Amino acid sequence: GLLLNKENAIDGYTLFTVHNKTYLINNNGKIINQWKSNYSAGQSVYLLENGNLLRASEIPTKGRFTMPSVGGRAELFDWEGNLIWGYNYSTTTKIQHHDVYPMPNGNILILAFTIINEAEAVQMGRKLLTPPFKQLYNEQILELKPKNSNNADIVWEWNLKDHLIQDYDPMKDNYGIISENPQRLDINYLGSSAGGANWAHINSIQYNAELDQIVFSSKHLSEIYIIDHSTTTRESARSSGGIYNKGGDFLYRWGNPAVYKQGTVLEQELFGPHFPHWIGKGLKDAGKIIVFNNGTFRQPEYSEVFIITPPASAPGFYNYKANTAYGPANPDYFYNAPVITDFYSPFKSSAQRLPKGHMFICEGESGRFFEIDENENIVWEYISPVGASKILSQGDDPATDKNIVFRAIKYTADYKAFKGKDLRPGLPIEKPRQ
Repeated sequence: GLLLNKENAIDGYTLFTVHNKTYLINNNGKIINQWKSNYSAGQSVYLLENGNLLRASEIPTKGRFTMPSVGGRAELFDWEGNLIWGYNYSTTTKIQHHDVYPMPNGNILILAFTIINEAEAVQMGRKLLTPPFKQLYNEQILELKPKNSNNADIVWEWNLKDHLIQDYDPMKDNYGIISENPQRLDINYLGSSAGGANWAHINSIQYNAELDQIVFSSKHLSEIYIIDHSTTTRESARSSGGIYNKGGDFLYRWGNPAVYKQGTVLEQELFGPHFPHWIGKGLKDAGKIIVFNNGTFRQPEYSEVFIITPPASAPGFYNYKANTAYGPANPDYFYNAPVITDFYSPFKSSAQRLPKGHMFICEGESGRFFEIDENENIVWEYISPVGASKILSQGDDPATDKNIVFRAIKYTADYKAFKGKDLRPGLPIEKPRQ
């Protein structure tokens, strides 16, 4: 529960989802609202400006997919907890996973993957296919237009498999010089995937309406990528078209230049990152990108929060010099703990800018949320009491019943969703001390 709440903490409400419940708590750690689904969390959750809740949910898949954070369903609830829309994207060959995102036009982006079978993968130029399944997961981003209470029209899509390159077999598709084509992804770079089907492991999608661009992150390849959303679906499979005239190719990438053979491990900045997104208007560093750098697979292992400015000649038109790595060479800002190994989550997690230069951070593995001020002093701290098998009591050690949280978002008290709502606090989530 609540550990610290200083007077200068930003007034607001924190949203997170675990198991089949979503919680909204105030700065005193008391429940303001909660929503219950018939399904466990599919990881991400958002409170919309109209007070509705958008949530990814996990439906049974009978072990068809060997990937963490598989969900298969997107759901919308009203403030009172009523389900107003639910849509399953789950078959034997495709499934939603990790993230969804509410678009300004009322549509919903979802992150999914589809199966690339062995023959297709070999034809694409894949060198290694590991038993027992010998397949790859193609990452896919879909834009859904909700229809009725349980259906949707797919109005736009992008597929990673359309933007690959390989230098392994000149007789197969996508053959080329990797270092000269940073707008495409090397299908044979394994990163931390150990050659498994889940080779890219995209874990977040976020949208910028002004630029009409999408940013996403790869845990296994340790990069973030930006693509153009202004394309048609047909253009998104090509290398031209859209506002930026690059089709669905990468407009920008950052974090691990070794993936496109323009650097070594010495130049690697990101290690298993999560939740890259553009900082909103009115906040410090507005327009820049903030990302939680988990720090997995390096020694020592520790986490950081980075803020970067992608070099650009105009908004959304990113600079790139041939035969170099994408800039910047270093983050504009980074946060880590005074003893760096004291702050570490090997997976999940998030960070966001708040007013007055504050920052809100979710250290996912330990279920720890904390806020720092402009001088990096911790002004608010909370430990999720929702364990793997039970709600913990005050004084319990959360390590005894893993209290992992995928992501937590703090909404300021003036957020539109709260206007006219009953915000009287209830009890804390945690049980009283035994």
